[in-house]
Amino acid sequence: MQFQQRLGLFPRIMGKGDHAKRLADLLIRMRSELSAGDDTSGGSALDLTPSHSVESLIIIDRGVDFPTVLLTQLTYEGLIDEEYGINSNQVEIDSSIAGAPPLQVSQASSSSSAAAQTSSLKRKIILDGSDALYGTLRDANCAVVGPILNKVARRLQTTYDNRNTSAKSVNELREFVSKLPGYQAEHASLKLHTNLAEDIIKKTRSEIFTRLLEVQQNIAAGADPTTQHDNIEELIARNVPLPKVLRLLCLESTMSEGLRQRDLENFKRSVIQGYGHQHLLTLSALEKMGLLEPRLGGPFSSGGAQPGTITNYTLVRKNLHLIFDEVNEAEPDDIAYVFSGYSPLSVRLVQCILQKHYLLSLTAPRGATNQGTAASNASIGWKPFEDIIKQVRGTTFDETQTGEEKAVRARQMLNGSSHGDMGKTVIVFFLGGVSRAEIAALRFVAKQLREEGRARRLLICTTNIINGNLMMGAALEERSFAS
Repeated sequence: MQFQQRLGLFPRIMGKGDHAKRLADLLIRMRSELSAGDDTSGGSALDLTPSHSVESLIIIDRGVDFPTVLLTQLTYEGLIDEEYGINSNQVEIDSSIAGAPPLQVSQASSSSSAAAQTSSLKRKIILDGSDALYGTLRDANCAVVGPILNKVARRLQTTYDNRNTSAKSVNELREFVSKLPGYQAEHASLKLHTNLAEDIIKKTRSEIFTRLLEVQQNIAAGADPTTQHDNIEELIARNVPLPKVLRLLCLESTMSEGLRQRDLENFKRSVIQGYGHQHLLTLSALEKMGLLEPRLGGPFSSGGAQPGTITNYTLVRKNLHLIFDEVNEAEPDDIAYVFSGYSPLSVRLVQCILQKHYLLSLTAPRGATNQGTAASNASIGWKPFEDIIKQVRGTTFDETQTGEEKAVRARQMLNGSSHGDMGKTVIVFFLGGVSRAEIAALRFVAKQLREEGRARRLLICTTNIINGNLMMGAALEERSFAS
């Protein structure tokens, strides 16, 4: 509410999900209480007018789209988070990969023992804008990180090789020396990310990783999930880390409206026999979280369910074009690149509001492009996607805040009555956490909007940054607390 007091009311509050709707109702109620309190004091009437800098607030409930977080992220930053864990923009990496930290010893005699310990130490690396290359690499698909690094390495090598031939005068030499710290910082960043990328690529090329990714993508694409059960059983038999196995089971459950009772019991038995009887509590915790549940009806039985109670992925995949068979990872043309072919449903929902014409162009039949353009340009809120949005779990809402008439007129007199839409801010708030791959996808959406001439600043807010391992870790912690 303090945000609205400083910058004005959110002109529109839209979102999807039951908890998101409760948050929107709370914001509107707090605004009403503040307005009622100001009737007597008159102290902040201007704060209760629609903001001219913020266009809208979009709230996405995490419960609307669990599968996206359960999938393995395939952006560079996402894979770092998956494999090492990023905490407060910092990651701990073995010094054999990140390089040895500077030794701080007071006596020369202790330097040899300190050097011997270095190989087993972990080093904290900061991943933010201070890194010369990280901004370029973080949102790239892991498949193109190597070529990007190779291009940077060739450019730096050319710069160093030409320093003798190009710097013929003292002024030119002075100019090169002034740029040298930047080159050195970029060189250090290149060395770090080359080592880190090599280690990640080594992991992604392993047989286990490939098998896990194959099962995930088949389930996400809508293949019969029972065809993947033998692969999951094999992974359990090979003692793959439990969180990775649980992610597969929860992915099938959340995308297929639960597991068949017989299959669920078989997997529970395999997990308990393979990882220990204590994980009966882990499985129970996942069921309480709504991630691992038995199927109540027949296969894909959402036709008889009330709209908004479950997500009908059969319809949503087609109507929101979640699957891209030929995704361009080097030069992305859709958000599907962050999962190498799967478009996050959570971000597709945001596109239903901000990129209507683009989504219509993906699904409209040939010859209907002009009609789709007219419809998208004239539509606001969820239109014209209301019917398909109803097939997604959770409440759909669209609230408008107009403010007090007198306060609106006063604000217009102070700020001027004409305000263009270009450059306005759209706040996208993920209630329950957001993954780094989803953040990369939203940055891509902002880039597309700029290229379309409808620039918006997307401000991404969330309660937490999460991934599938953290979700499974929550269930494992609940098991440990219970025991």
